[in-house]
Amino acid sequence: MLVLLPPSEGKASSGRGAPLKPEGLSLPGLGAAREAVLDELVELCAADEDKAREVLGLSEGLRGEVAKNTELRTAGARPAGEIYTGVLYDALGLASLDAAAKRRAGRSLLVFSGLWGAVRVTDRIPSYRCSMGVKLPGLGALGAHWRTPMAAVLPEAAGDGLVLDLRSAAYAGAWKPKGEVAGRTASVRVLHAPTRKVVSHFNKATKGRIVRSLLTAGIAPKGPVELVEALRDLGYVVEEQAPARAKAGTTAWRLDVLVDEVH
Repeated sequence: MLVLLPPSEGKASSGRGAPLKPEGLSLPGLGAAREAVLDELVELCAADEDKAREVLGLSEGLRGEVAKNTELRTAGARPAGEIYTGVLYDALGLASLDAAAKRRAGRSLLVFSGLWGAVRVTDRIPSYRCSMGVKLPGLGALGAHWRTPMAAVLPEAAGDGLVLDLRSAAYAGAWKPKGEVAGRTASVRVLHAPTRKVVSHFNKATKGRIVRSLLTAGIAPKGPVELVEALRDLGYVVEEQAPARAKAGTTAWRLDVLVDEVH
């Protein structure tokens, strides 16, 4: 099972660990694309703070994020699972998983990123600020920058099991599973049951809880049908939308998880 996650906007501090080693990150086929983004981002933030803040879409109060980006190659690095914070990651609670579930998380969780493309939660990275919606002056829109290298690397990373896609729209655009991989991909939407609307807090927290439930139970569904059964066994209310018969096996499933409240 491969679980595709969005990053968090807010991030923990880099800490005092050894600095980034780009060559040590997972998915080495993304290495050249990572270096291109890293080089331009560091140069932009070091050269012109105001322009960098505009490009990154940061408010006056977030000027410190620009300075942080200038030190990406020298700042301490920590496992990505410790860097990413926020509602989804709080609900996922990687730090409190037992040893077996942590090993499963290291194998199956992939966090998408405007800077790194995608990293595993065990990859050591510094804290940074660069969303997938950014358009760098030299490289252009990051979503487009990542599509070609992602298309070359991600199908192999997907293996032969379920691809559980929990990404937000901006990150989903960087790689769209196709063909046989799409046929075993399920994208999940969380709806507030009384209104049947997407509510950000419900959406993020429930996605984190879903991943935690699967990791804790040691469940690795082979495909969307098995995922639906597993989620129902875990107590979730799920409505599935299977692809039309003509597209079965080559088009992703869509699942709605209905929640009344998040604890």
